[in-house]
Amino acid sequence: MKKLYSYVLILILLVSTMAGCSSEAGSSKSKEGTVEIEFWYGLGGKLGELVEKRIKEFNSSQDDVKVIGIAQADYDETPQKLQAAIASKKVPAAVLLQNDPMHAFAKKKALASLDEYIKADKDFNQDDFISAFYEQGKIDGKQFAIPLYGTTQVLYYHKDLFEKAGITEDSLKTWESLAEAAKQLKTNEVYGWEPMWGPDNMIDAALSRGAKYLSEDGKVVLIDSSEWVEAWDYFKKNIHDEKSMRIHHGGQGWEYWYKTIDDVMQGKAAGYTGSSGDQGDLDFNILAAHPQPGWEGHDAAPHAGAMVGAIPALASKEQQEAAYKWLKFFTSPDKTADWSVNTGYIPVRKSAQETQVYKDFAARNPQISVPLQQAQQATPPFVDPTGGKIYDALEKAADKVEIEGISAEKALKEAKKEAQRELDKVNK
Repeated sequence: MKKLYSYVLILILLVSTMAGCSSEAGSSKSKEGTVEIEFWYGLGGKLGELVEKRIKEFNSSQDDVKVIGIAQADYDETPQKLQAAIASKKVPAAVLLQNDPMHAFAKKKALASLDEYIKADKDFNQDDFISAFYEQGKIDGKQFAIPLYGTTQVLYYHKDLFEKAGITEDSLKTWESLAEAAKQLKTNEVYGWEPMWGPDNMIDAALSRGAKYLSEDGKVVLIDSSEWVEAWDYFKKNIHDEKSMRIHHGGQGWEYWYKTIDDVMQGKAAGYTGSSGDQGDLDFNILAAHPQPGWEGHDAAPHAGAMVGAIPALASKEQQEAAYKWLKFFTSPDKTADWSVNTGYIPVRKSAQETQVYKDFAARNPQISVPLQQAQQATPPFVDPTGGKIYDALEKAADKVEIEGISAEKALKEAKKEAQRELDKVNK
């Protein structure tokens, strides 16, 4: 997601704030003995409403814990706010995090290990979680997070616009054929395709072309290789030269994202690349979903990963126990299935796919199976050894390519130089 903050800065403050501290803010104990805790999450729109609905369900289901949801502007604001909370020793009891910040916080012991709670939970079934998602939360042999939902970027296209132009979904099988379709679909009123702002779509395309982040020994940054340059130049060419594609950028929080969705829903663009979690905001009488393409001679290999729930180490023992109960509720099979059918996110538990709710919905709504299908051949999340600096460099390069129209070769060479400098610091 856009503007992933550098987590090196986050970690500078942690060592001095961790020792001997526990949080009083973000949770309290009511007169009735109910433990109140805060859950921080970076979701808006319908997704934010669904989180609040789930919180109400949990609070109504028992009297021991009361969760108070605190929404952030987007995913990337949460770790920034958590950094400040740790510095002030006033942390929430539970947070929704992306992979990189979760790893960064865990490495500096800013997150509580969940092993104690998992071991004491007789109902916990690790084998029921999708292994790739569950393993994301394991660092140095300890479990620091539980996957809440899986996500990957897929294609959504406007059925009527495709039909009127005589274009079938076969055009979505390769990036080359998608570019040709976008040219045919482009009119004065309609863009042929809208990638999502930021490096993620272009990273996926590069991975599908065979790109790697680092050398096998982890010492050399490879983000200026031909695979990267060719994939990213594709977007520069179609946005700035052919003008068959465009991006929305800037704005507050998820504003650019919803503008992109609105364009396709309103017929101002023939399709876009977006999250599996967009499905709850889309009308599939108008749109259809399709897996990301590969390139001619290369199979698709986009990222797929889980958003995880974690517990800050500064939370008191009582708060941690309460937070674990909340995360357990959120990831129960029935709730996982319900979240998936209402959002399009990938269920993180195998048993969720076997619930009648999920089966019935999938039978009526085949688009829900597209992210799950794509995840079978996806690339797992990249764990940035620099704590986010490599991704930061890619973000800057993406803006140069997508917004400024600078060549991918130049932008990525500059990004490689910056990223290599940061990697060298880590490897000293």
